Amino acid sequence: MSATTSVNVRTARRLRAERWYQRPRWRRLAAMVALAVTMTLVTGAQGSHQDLFFALEENVTGVALWIWLALAVAVWAGREFLTPQVASAVSGSKALASGPLGRVREVWRADRRVRFGALAVAAVLAVLVPSGLDRYWQTVLVDQIAIFVLVAVGLNVVIGWAGMLDLGFIAFFAIGAYSAAYWTGALPVQPPMVLNNFAVIPIAVVTCLVAGVLLGAPTLRLRGDYLAIVTLGFHEIVYLSAKNLADYTGGTRGVKVDRFAVDLGFWSYEWGVVDAMPYYYLLLVFVAVVVFLFWRLEHSKVGRAWTAIREDEVAAASTGVDTVRYKLMAFAIGASTSGVAGVAYASKVGYINSENFVILLSVLVLAYVIFGGMGSIPGVLFGAAFLVWLPEALRSLVDPKDRYMYLGGLLVVMMIYRPQGVIPSRRRSRELKLARSGEVEGDGTTEPAGGRLS
Repeated sequence: MSATTSVNVRTARRLRAERWYQRPRWRRLAAMVALAVTMTLVTGAQGSHQDLFFALEENVTGVALWIWLALAVAVWAGREFLTPQVASAVSGSKALASGPLGRVREVWRADRRVRFGALAVAAVLAVLVPSGLDRYWQTVLVDQIAIFVLVAVGLNVVIGWAGMLDLGFIAFFAIGAYSAAYWTGALPVQPPMVLNNFAVIPIAVVTCLVAGVLLGAPTLRLRGDYLAIVTLGFHEIVYLSAKNLADYTGGTRGVKVDRFAVDLGFWSYEWGVVDAMPYYYLLLVFVAVVVFLFWRLEHSKVGRAWTAIREDEVAAASTGVDTVRYKLMAFAIGASTSGVAGVAYASKVGYINSENFVILLSVLVLAYVIFGGMGSIPGVLFGAAFLVWLPEALRSLVDPKDRYMYLGGLLVVMMIYRPQGVIPSRRRSRELKLARSGEVEGDGTTEPAGGRLS
C-alpha cells in the first residue's frame, strides 16, 4: 500500500468516525437542555415594549432557568444511566410473576365468562366513579374528554391504521356540529324538515362520510407532508366558510342549538343545562359502541388491508390490495366518528360558532393519538383523556396562557424517549425496536405519523 493510499484510508476513517457529540446520548442531552431553555423563556416573565430585552434578561438570569435545567438533566440522567437497572428489576419482576400471570392469561383466553366479568366491572366503574366528581370535573369529562375521545378514535383510523397524516381532522368535527345546527333549525337557512338531535346523528355520519370521500378522492396519490398540507387546506376551507358565510352559518356570532330530548308520547325526557352526568352516560354509550365497532374493524380484512398500506403501499398494491378503495374507506370511516362527536358537542354546549373549530384543535387531537400510541385503541383513549385532563389540572398552578407550554414540553420528552406512545400497538412497538436494532431499514423514531410513507 502506497503512502498516499494509507493517508487516504486514515482520512476516510477519521471522517467516518463518530464524534462524542454525535452519539445519541449526547444529542438527547442537547435536546433536553434546549427544551429547558425554551420552557424557561415561554413560561417566564413577559416582554415589554419599553425594554425589548427585559424578558430575556429576567428569564436567563433568574432561578427558573436553573430549575428547568436541573429538571431536564435529571430526566436525561435517570433515563440514560438508570435504564439498565430499571430494566433488570422489571425483568426480574416479570420472571417472578411469569407463573401466576401465565395462569391468568390462560384463564382469560380460555374462559369467556372471565372476560365478560372484567368488562362488566370496568363498565360499572365507568358509570359510578364520575358521579363522585365535583361539577367542574364532570363538565370537563363531558365537554372535552368524552368528545375528543370520539374524535381521536376516528383520527387513529387515518393515522394509526392507514398511515395517512391528517392535520385538518377537526374539520369533520365542525361539519358534524353544523349538521346538528342545520337539521334542528338553528341556522339562518332552514332545513326541509326540523329533526330531533338523535335523528341528526345518522345524517351527520353520512355527511362526514361524504366529506371524507371528497377529501380523499383527489389526494390519493399524495403522501407524507403533501397529504398533510392538503388536509390542512381542507380544514381552512371549512373553517373560513363557517366564519365568512354568516348568512348561512351564523359566522362568528354563532347559533344556539337545541339539546338532546326524547318524546315517546307516554314518556319524555330532555337533557338539561346544568347537570352534565346525563350527557356523560349518553356519550359513554357512543364511545363504547364506536370502540367495539372499530375493534372489530381492526381485526377484519379491512384492518389488515390498512396495515398493509401503511407498511408499504406499493407492496400492498402488488399483492392485490385495492389501495384506492381502502384509503377512501379510511378517510370516510375515520371522519364518521367526528360526525357523532360534532352532534354531541353542539347539543351539549347549546351554542357554536366558527371559533370553536380552529386549527389548534386538529393539532391537539393529533398529539393525543401520537402520545397515547398510534394504532392502539387503549392508547388513544388514554392519550386523549390524559392530555385533556393535564391543562385543566394545571389551571390553579399555571398561567392559562402557559398551560399548553407544559403539554408541549411533555410531548417533546415523550418523543425523545418513547416515540411509540404510552400504550403502543404491538406492531408499532415491534417496528421501532427493529429499526433501532438495525434489522430493518430506516430509523423508526424519525418516521412520520403512521409509519414510513415513501
